[in-house]
Amino acid sequence: MSAAAFDTSGDPVLDRRLDWARAFLAEGDFAAAAELLAETVEAAPNFAAAWFLLGEAREGQGESEAAREAYGRALALDPADRLGAGLRRARLGGAPEGAMSAAYVRTLFDQYADRFDTALREKLAYRGPELLLEAVRAACDDLGRELRFGAALDLGCGTGLAGVLFAPLVERLDGVDLSPAMLEKARALGLYAALEAGEMGAALGAMPAGGLDLVIAADALCYVGDLAPIFHAARAALASGGLFAFTLETHEGEGVLLRETLRYAHGEGYVRALAQDVGLDVVLLERASTRSEKSVPVPGLVGVLAAG
Repeated sequence: MSAAAFDTSGDPVLDRRLDWARAFLAEGDFAAAAELLAETVEAAPNFAAAWFLLGEAREGQGESEAAREAYGRALALDPADRLGAGLRRARLGGAPEGAMSAAYVRTLFDQYADRFDTALREKLAYRGPELLLEAVRAACDDLGRELRFGAALDLGCGTGLAGVLFAPLVERLDGVDLSPAMLEKARALGLYAALEAGEMGAALGAMPAGGLDLVIAADALCYVGDLAPIFHAARAALASGGLFAFTLETHEGEGVLLRETLRYAHGEGYVRALAQDVGLDVVLLERASTRSEKSVPVPGLVGVLAAG
């Protein structure tokens, strides 16, 4: 789609309505926002951002079907789904839960990069990298091996929060992330031998078979619904005895759940079954919260799997 259809209607007067609508949404006045946005999309039917906000307003009013329709129009106008309309529809039950679009994740974190570390640490009490390191240390103790690795890959490395802790333990650390802005922050640390802007599963799949001794994913897999491709790729990329360490958000049920935060939660049984299916041994899989939301710990898992 054209940039104009996504970012602007081409009419400055209509564009200003989006700012007013966002203000109404922030105040919880969904009816006023919906009325304004309905007028906007009538005047500019190809304005994807206006359709998306109309979906938010309808959703706030409890009008699920109308919200699904608005999100559907936004998605049709922006197939790359930079705003996450597909996820919103999936959460409302209007479409099967598919993969979270790469464009959505890239847009989200490119905008977030400058305040990412501060927001995670100070507002969300984030401690994913620390939990991951503790888990890998405990797994090494259980396996009777040294806490040292050759080649390691940091999946969804972000600004390098996990890299700071793991770099001293490896001979070579590479990283992959969808967000170029986040990678710039990670590059400034000088810890990574190579950084790639790309999708996690693709990066793993491009690795030589048995070429990695450690794969880590701190707070990254919650943006992936179906973990099977990544688990399969990790198994193929790991050398014998290599470890795959990760944190996840979880829930009490079975399978995979798309949470209100538009992050995926994976059931413990799902993770154990998947590890068995791909041939990875569960060394450690424990309940642990990596972050809080509204001062409430988010249920999570920390896991370490080993390649036989």
